[in-house]
This record gives sequence, structure tokens and C-alpha cells, in this order.
Amino acid sequence: MLCVMRLKIPFIFLSLSLLTLLAFVADVAWGSVSIPIGDVLDALLGKGEETTYSYLILHFRLPKALTSLFAGAGIAVAGLMMQSLFRNPLADTSILGINSGAGVGVGIYTMASALFPGVLALGSGVNTWGIILASCLGSLVVLLVISAVASRVGDMVSVLIIGVMVGFLASSVISILQFFSHEETLKTYLIWSFGSVSTTTWRQLGFMLPVVAFALLASLLMPKQMNALNLGESYARSLGVNILWVRYMLIGITSILAGGITAFTGPIAFLGMAVPHFVRLLFRSSDHRLLLPATMLVGSLVLLVCDLLTQAPGYQFVLPINALTSLLGAPVVILVVLGRKRGKKIFS
Repeated sequence: MLCVMRLKIPFIFLSLSLLTLLAFVADVAWGSVSIPIGDVLDALLGKGEETTYSYLILHFRLPKALTSLFAGAGIAVAGLMMQSLFRNPLADTSILGINSGAGVGVGIYTMASALFPGVLALGSGVNTWGIILASCLGSLVVLLVISAVASRVGDMVSVLIIGVMVGFLASSVISILQFFSHEETLKTYLIWSFGSVSTTTWRQLGFMLPVVAFALLASLLMPKQMNALNLGESYARSLGVNILWVRYMLIGITSILAGGITAFTGPIAFLGMAVPHFVRLLFRSSDHRLLLPATMLVGSLVLLVCDLLTQAPGYQFVLPINALTSLLGAPVVILVVLGRKRGKKIFS
């Protein structure tokens, strides 16, 4: 059985890679205006003359598809790291309030000038690095609070409840900022809060991609430590693993991923929780040497497919991507809760 699974692993990775590539090309071709695949390939490969199709692809569709590719991988890996850090199958950046913390950071950065005129005279999107830093700091503060609580409370259900409460607190802060904000600033923030990958420009990608790529590469250095952490802190210490260092690394990488992605796409819910569970079932393994790269691939694939489904050819509207990621993730929450014994086996 083990030998058969080892033979299947390269096939599964190859299949996931091909599916992700197909979804990427389809995401570029699909939209309110359908573009022939031949024109899509010519534009992506730099062939042919500049046409309306090539302009649409290179300036609108391609940035959107790249955002889905990297954001999907980053959100899924952040969810996997949270589940390993807290050893809880329901841990996720959205459920633990980390996305809400990033939202508060962005909200304070973009809307606090209404409460403190002259102190933060910042318009929406004026300083891209400022938005990234505000988002990362907001997610980092929430994650540190949750980690401090988890170190004192052994019951992971209590940790999840506190994460939900932190999310409510963050929503309260945002509501206060919205009440005092100007109409234009409020509209911009509300559109951002719906979650979308379709508004990212090449300039924003120039900021987002290096940040997310750095965090994803850093995560690939952590599988051994994450494997040890999943077996329990006592066992990890017996292997010479510095638990405190591992926790700080996971917190730092997750904050960069959650903050760097949320700053541009808005909060995208449930993806980080659903994808790691699917990958574990697909590979029937809890080895993070497999889970990390597979989670990146599946996360990219799922977000590309969700982005495809939010667009309808012939129509000029785009659905909020959270509408589909929630449809995917909410049933997973229910299944994990109903099958808690199976969930514990995965983390044992």
C-alpha cells in the first residue's frame, strides 16, 4: 500500500500542476468578454500584434490571474500553518480573527483621518507599502494575542471562541471608523472588504508578489519543524526543536501572508481551512514535506476556479469571491465538527 501511494504522489502533483495551468489559462480567457484560447496563448507567449484582446489580457486578465495564483497559495499555506501551530483542524486566518486584524490595520490606515484630521492625512491607496505594513501589523497583533491565549489555555475550543470574539472587536472598531468616514473613503473600504482579485494592478503586484513569494519560500523551510510540532511539544523538544523559535517563525510567516494578501484582495474567508483538509485526504498523509507544496498548488487551483465562477460571460458584473469560498469552506467546518474523531486522527 505504501509503495502504491509513493508511485501515485508524482502523478498527483503532475495532475495538480496541469489543472492549475489549465485553470490559469481559462481564467485569462473567461470573463464578460470571452477570448479565444489561441489569442490568449499568443498574448501570454508574446506572439502576434497588439490587439484589443492582447491589451485586455495583459493589462486586466493576467494581473487578476496572477493574483489568484499567489493569493490562493498564500492563504492556503497560512491556514495550514495555523492548524499546525494550534493543532486544531478548525484553525484558520478568518475564523481566528487574523483577517479581521488585517482589516482593522487597513481601516485605521485609510479611514482614521476622519477621526484625527491632520494626523493621518492618508488617502486610499496613496502609499502601497503603508497598506501592506498596516495589514501585516494588524494580523500580527491579533495572532500574537491568540498565541498568548493558547499558551495559557489548553482548551483549543476556547481559543477558537476567543478568535471569534477578536473578530467581533475588530468589526466594532471598523464600524466606528466607517461611521465617521467620508463617503468616498467608506465606499472604497466596503468594496475592499467584499474580497476580490480583479482589481489588482501591475503596480500593486510589484509590491504584493515579492512579499508573498518570500513568505512562501520561507514556509518551505519549515516542514520538519511542523511535523515535530504536530507530534506534541514534548516530543519536538526531545528532537532538539526550539519550540519558541518555531512558533515565532510560523506567526511571522502567517502574518506576512495574511497581511500581504489581504491588503490587496480584501479578506478571503474559509479557503485557508478547507484546502489543507482536502490535501490531507488526497495524499492520506500528515507529512508537511508533501502538504506544504501540495497546499500551495491546490490553494492556487481553488482560487482560480472560484474566480472563474464569479464571472459570467456576457454580463458586466463580478460576484464577490467570498461568496464562493464561503460556499466551499462552510460545509468543511460542518464536516470537521461532525467528524471530530477523524479530525483528531489527522493531527495525531
